[in-house]
Amino acid sequence: MQQQEHRPVLLDEVIEHLRCTAGKCFVDGTVGGGGHARAILEKTAPDGRLIGIDWDADALAKAQSNLQPYEERLVLVRENFARIGPVLARLHVQAVDGILLDLGLSSFQVDAAERGFSFSKPGPLDMRMDTRAETTAAQLVNTLSEQELADLIWSFGEERWRRRIARNIVRVRAKAPIETTERLAEVVRRAIPAGKRSRKRHPATRTFQALRMAVNRELDNLRIFLQGALDLLRPRGRLAIISFHSLEDRVTKQAFSHWARSCRCPAQSPLCQCEGKPLVLRVNKKPVVPGAEEIKANPRARSGRLRVVEKAEAA
Repeated sequence: MQQQEHRPVLLDEVIEHLRCTAGKCFVDGTVGGGGHARAILEKTAPDGRLIGIDWDADALAKAQSNLQPYEERLVLVRENFARIGPVLARLHVQAVDGILLDLGLSSFQVDAAERGFSFSKPGPLDMRMDTRAETTAAQLVNTLSEQELADLIWSFGEERWRRRIARNIVRVRAKAPIETTERLAEVVRRAIPAGKRSRKRHPATRTFQALRMAVNRELDNLRIFLQGALDLLRPRGRLAIISFHSLEDRVTKQAFSHWARSCRCPAQSPLCQCEGKPLVLRVNKKPVVPGAEEIKANPRARSGRLRVVEKAEAA
């Protein structure tokens, strides 16, 4: 089956909110196939620069191919965006004009059955973004206790049927290891009462999401990134993050809201020690979401949410 072309989500909105103009330097921390990166490079011509980061070797190879016409203004690095600080240090870049994270899976990742991300395509139960990592989804599914599985499925998938799903996984794996996406999807489906299964969404959606996030430590990496991101922006530089589910969006929103406060000192602190100045201006207090036309053209964009902040002049 031919893979679906990956379409960057909220492309026009990203370019507008990042204020991509000639000569600026940007980081795409999840460069993927290079859709957003291409648009940024076009808008910053003739002398703008882009540093593209991704820890998925397949994604980086696609970016290398797709962005070949811009290679003189482009640097690609195989790394996790959580390590953006060390990446920029190695490149002797002190600060940039904008940083973008698109936290969704690329279409080519979902469509590659051998990567194990999709419950609709039979393949090994892998789910590693970085194939150099040791832990796979199969290892978690076949080694965690029933309680640990239930906790994982709830923490990263917010799945109400977590206990039934965990119980069925443990029961089935006692007979033979669960090693394929197809088998796990069926185990999860059978764990949910027939009358309670969603007609709009596959019963295994939340469980697969939870396993993928656990395997790749996605929330941990986002939190680590947010701890140092502002230090890498020039004054009035912008940070844009596209999230696709409530967990990532909540972490992003909490960080942005904290930075935007006039006082960020602990509640028990008797005196303000942060000078009473916000670190950022929230460019959009409510997330930007795809319009009807974009969703029609690219249904996978439906749950995308874009949040943007601008670093304060004196931050």
